[in-house]
Amino acid sequence: MTTIHLHDMVALMEDTQAQRFPMGDAILLRRGQVGTVVEELGQGEAFEIEFVQTDGQAYAMLAVQAEKLIPLYYEPIEWVAAS
Repeated sequence: MTTIHLHDMVALMEDTQAQRFPMGDAILLRRGQVGTVVEELGQGEAFEIEFVQTDGQAYAMLAVQAEKLIPLYYEPIEWVAAS
């Protein structure tokens, strides 16, 4: 099981309807859209994700179930040999 932590970069695993922050217009966040974990909800069952433009301006904040997120990695993870 993959563990997601506060401030991790994650991507959506499916298209998700949201509201543009802060105006409230309906928008579609696409599968693969990248956001940052800003809060853990329900003991890791879901996470509040902030989506930002390249200039750093937030355009959506949304609670997403953990199983609908994939964490992103920027460095290799060492293999742990099974004993």
